[in-house]
Amino acid sequence: MSAPRPQVRAILALGSNLGEREGTLQSAVADLVDRPEVRLHNVSPVVATKAIGGPLGQPDFLNMVIAIDTTLEPLELLAHCQAVELSHHRTREVRWGARTLDIDIISYGSVTSEDPVLTLPHPRAALRAFVLYPWSLMDPQATLAGASVAELAGAADDMAGIAHVQDVPLEQDS
Repeated sequence: MSAPRPQVRAILALGSNLGEREGTLQSAVADLVDRPEVRLHNVSPVVATKAIGGPLGQPDFLNMVIAIDTTLEPLELLAHCQAVELSHHRTREVRWGARTLDIDIISYGSVTSEDPVLTLPHPRAALRAFVLYPWSLMDPQATLAGASVAELAGAADDMAGIAHVQDVPLEQDS
């Protein structure tokens, strides 16, 4: 019998710009933590942002960040996130195109990886206020690669386009 895997704190960013966006985000969080290896630790407020990159004319995104504790290995967590995306009718036709649900693993404990399937921490997270700002609201002391998430958010090009939608959409686990 092998020893149980240790729990690791992971940060996930969720976004949606198609369909019933708020309901999709709430349902996705519930789906992500609906297995014993994943436990919800904290939830950010939901923010609205303009689409960055990809085709012009996309609807605005709703974005949020969650902190989870998980015993899944990074690639297992990625597969789980992609399965949740698929269950919410995510399609991958155009890079950075409109989507019902996008889930990115931003960080997985202190793991750093250059794996082409899953780079950790997320290679563009430090430049994206739509990830950094809700994360900083959820955890004002958070850091990413040694830098303050709040300071990174303030310096991000897309910070000016962020609007609050609601405070905390789901109950948090303490």
